Parts: sequence; C-alpha cells; structure tokens
Amino acid sequence: MNADPSAQVLTSPAASAAVEDLGWRVVLGTLLAGVPVESLAQGVDVAGLAERACGAAADEHLRVDVRPERVELSVQTRAAAAHTDRDVELARAITAALIGAGYEFVAPSGHRPVQALEIAIDALDVAAIRPFWMAVLGYVDQPGADNGHGLIDPAGQGPSVWFQQMDEPRPQRNRIHFDVAVAHDDARRRVSAALDAGGRLVSDLSARAFWILADVEGNEVCVCTWQDRD
Repeated sequence: MNADPSAQVLTSPAASAAVEDLGWRVVLGTLLAGVPVESLAQGVDVAGLAERACGAAADEHLRVDVRPERVELSVQTRAAAAHTDRDVELARAITAALIGAGYEFVAPSGHRPVQALEIAIDALDVAAIRPFWMAVLGYVDQPGADNGHGLIDPAGQGPSVWFQQMDEPRPQRNRIHFDVAVAHDDARRRVSAALDAGGRLVSDLSARAFWILADVEGNEVCVCTWQDRD
C-alpha cells in the first residue's frame, strides 16, 4: 500500500478545524465519527454508503466498525499513519452521503463519544523488549512511528502499543499504562468523571496534551487529546 503522493499531511489543529463542524473528531492522527443506528441492517447500510462515498480510495483510507446500535467510522491515510487533506475530503463526502440518507453524527444519550485506546509501556531499553511484545501480541510496525516505537494490530481491532523511553529505573510506579485518546471537547468531562469516580489527579502539567490520573491504588492512565502537541 502506498500513500497518495499528492496528499498533504495536516497538523492536528488544521484537521480538527476542517472536520469538527461536520461531527468528526481528531484522535491519534485519525478522523473519527460515530453514527447511531437502530439495527445491524442500518449499520451495514451506513457502511455501504461510506464505502461508496469514498470510491476507489476506500481501501486505503476508510475503516468501519459496525454494531447494531452504532457505527464507528475511521478515516486516515493508512500508509502514512496520518490525516491528510485527502482524508478531510473523504470525511466531507461521507458526511454528505449519510446526512442525505437521513443519518446523524450525534451520539445519543448514554453512548460514549469517539475515542481510541493506546497501551504505553515505559522501558529503559526499548529495542530489547519491543520484539517480545510484537511477537506475543501478533502486532506489526506502526507506519510512520518515530524511532520505530509504535506497534499496531494488523487486523485493526486491538489498541496500539507505544514504547516510551525511560531515563532511569522507576520501581515504585507502574510502567504499563493506558492512554485514552478522546475528542478534545470531551477531555475535561472525562477527567472530571474519573475524579468523581474516586480517581486522583497525578499531574496536569502537560494538559491539554494529556492529564495523568490514577486510581486509589496508584495505577495510572492518561487522558489525551491532540491539543498542544503540534
């Protein structure tokens, strides 16, 4: 698979500004949208409409997760692992097709907004442990990942894995944590909900890029957005 040489990689602020009003959100270098449906048949219809809107570009840009109550749409220039101006064009085409067919890009009450999960592993020697995790998970290299640190599920089902370089041993803190990447306009609500549920704020020094939270036993999770990264 080769990236379209004419496609221009967009910064996260530029991509977000281009698609936010359409109901899409930028999450981990991808354009995501959730479409509520009332049946699996409707979900399949949404998937078909999205595929036809993308045309020949569907295989290299579009991913669809179909459930009886919701369809998750993901658009990204996969070969580059980045969002491009071509992805914005496709998101607009998909939106027009679905709205024309009577579907909405608004998550109903009780349905969570779009998000993506990434597992972060802190390591002193990334090169030494990375092959183990690639083998045990059956993962492959993430296209475009800096320093070869990223791994992805080739089936597109499991969360991505990111290896974070440590400068010194840290035996008193967990070294594997979740990064929950959420829509930028949902982050503060998500952080507040976690704190209300008994969590504690470890650090917000890097907010809005990420907030570090922990449960009552000290297990950490980061709530992340694209903001303040570019």
